[in-house]
Amino acid sequence: MGAYSVDILAVGFFILEWTVYAVTLEHTAYGRNSLSARMNVYREVWIRRLLDRETRMVDMQIMASLQNGTAFFASTSLLAVGGGLALLRSTNEALGVLRALPVDLSPSPALWEIKCVGLILIFVYAFFKFAWAYRLFNYVAILLGAMPPAQKRDTPEAEAHVIRTTRLFEAAGRHFNRGQRAFFFALGYLGWFVSPWVLFITTAAVVIVTWRRQFASNAWRAMGS
Repeated sequence: MGAYSVDILAVGFFILEWTVYAVTLEHTAYGRNSLSARMNVYREVWIRRLLDRETRMVDMQIMASLQNGTAFFASTSLLAVGGGLALLRSTNEALGVLRALPVDLSPSPALWEIKCVGLILIFVYAFFKFAWAYRLFNYVAILLGAMPPAQKRDTPEAEAHVIRTTRLFEAAGRHFNRGQRAFFFALGYLGWFVSPWVLFITTAAVVIVTWRRQFASNAWRAMGS
């Protein structure tokens, strides 16, 4: 256990940082000022303005582009899972390459396989998030098709439909964001293949970069103006 104590601490730090960041972003008052939260406001604006239009082909084209982007990430997740499985099957070859480096970075075969399994699990999680987001975007497209006509935009039925569609739209975006977050943290997780100390650094770097994009980027400032 002592030989792997640093690895355990590094993985624990990685999981803790991912969890704290996700909870802060999605379930706190601080997170309600994020770029994603600001975009949720414009989701509702879009749905309400859609009520004023008789012709909604452009709106459906936008939805199709959102679905296509989500499908791309879902398929990429599957490719990444396949790559992780190939890496897992090539344990001996990979360790041989690491032993040939000037600095010996090769872990034990068991630890290497644990690292590979962890990476695979991250991409499996990302796939499920993107796949569910794709399904939700499909449901949103159906609700857009069922939107009341412009003549009934001031009715209680239209208001209820706008709220229903907006909530589903926000859920789709939330799951898509979780899938992308898994991709970002997977990049940080790769640091563990070098050293647990590198995992500390790469995890912190991912948190800083993703935090800045949500709370201090040019896009965040533009959406607040």
